Amino acid sequence: MDKLLIVDDDLGIQKQLKWSFTDYEVVLAGDKESAIAAVRRYEPKVVTLDLGLPPDPANASEGLSALKEILTIAPFTKVIVITGNDDRTNALKAIEMGAYDFYQKPVDSDVINIIVSRAFSVANIEHENRNLKLINGADSGIIGSSAAIGRLQAMVQRIAPTGITALLLGESGTGKEVTANAVHKLSDRNKKPFIAINCASIPETLLESELFGYEKGAFTGAHKTTKGKIECAEGGTLFLDEIGDMPFNLQAKLLRFLQEKVIERLGGRQEIPVDVRVVCATNQNLEEMVAEKTFREDLFYRVSEITLNIPPLRDRDDDVIILAQYFLHQYAAEYKRNIKSFAEDGLSAIKMHKWPGNIRELQNKVKSSVIMATGTQVTAVDLGFFDHEDVNYELSLNLRTVREQAETIAIQKAYGLTEGNMSKTAELLGITRPTLYSLIEKYSLNMK
Repeated sequence: MDKLLIVDDDLGIQKQLKWSFTDYEVVLAGDKESAIAAVRRYEPKVVTLDLGLPPDPANASEGLSALKEILTIAPFTKVIVITGNDDRTNALKAIEMGAYDFYQKPVDSDVINIIVSRAFSVANIEHENRNLKLINGADSGIIGSSAAIGRLQAMVQRIAPTGITALLLGESGTGKEVTANAVHKLSDRNKKPFIAINCASIPETLLESELFGYEKGAFTGAHKTTKGKIECAEGGTLFLDEIGDMPFNLQAKLLRFLQEKVIERLGGRQEIPVDVRVVCATNQNLEEMVAEKTFREDLFYRVSEITLNIPPLRDRDDDVIILAQYFLHQYAAEYKRNIKSFAEDGLSAIKMHKWPGNIRELQNKVKSSVIMATGTQVTAVDLGFFDHEDVNYELSLNLRTVREQAETIAIQKAYGLTEGNMSKTAELLGITRPTLYSLIEKYSLNMK
């Protein structure tokens, strides 16, 4: 059973909470010292922490100190701080320090159970993410824990040490280049270059010279002998993306290279031996193209010695959350934004969206949301989901909570639409600037 640490100096609350959490192995602590000892000994994934701890239970200093030390020892632990009814300031301070969430007394068993359950879910997903980033000790870049991605990871492990030519099939944005790079990283060629070329993005007249290079004087403007991508990948891996778009007349020259492991530069007469592992990818149906005589049959069988199907994001279960969290932390660090996590409506929107653009679409959404977010959490509005079909809001029966949610979302949406202009934001909301500033302060929104 997952371990849950409850830190509270009130024995009555300790007992109440212990009997509330029947699905976890509960560990109890009554002060900072015993809490730190329990974290070291039991390594709990989730901790509930009362900020009012002895020797100063009337204030939050000891609780905040305990929080800081817990996160220093176990930075991935989800700490839920418990505060008094009117102690919002310290609750927000705890969130800034890295606490996962906060809950205000009095304790409601049903509510605290939901918060703790969600914390365990996030902790488990992040734990799987950290483990799966490593395959055989190498960071492959293939992130996820679904059965579909597990099969892909297993195939990559098996083929990487060989020299077999692999064909990657998948929709646009599923991560074909990442998978090709994983094959390279897990092979004995990983110290040599990984060269990628998109056959669809280079004009037909230039693709041959890009791949095979050219001799000085081969054509107008060829002022010096230049190596092609194949030679540049010597000893390493060449990734040919969108190979289905390769011109038919160039396919024969590529086939000879794959079979003989030699090339001739454009305008040259000398055969140059090359040692290059080739991985190809396409989102087209090459078998249909072979039948239509637009892709050489012999080349098709040569590049598809083994075929790997990369699943679309909609078939990868909770991988979308793992990937979203990964991108969130990556871009928060890159843009130096104090973004901690996704808000509940943000997570709901991510889960419900179909992601037609796959991982590329998710990556772009998260990247822009980190820039647009006005608080420490990314909301559905920050992600650009304004349609109710993309967001499954969990409605509260507390009218004050409902109003706070609605006003917060409206302010953030208006702020984003006006590109941060406060006057236009107030005008769009139909309120005065002083009222807008008052609401920003009331809901502790970080409008930066």
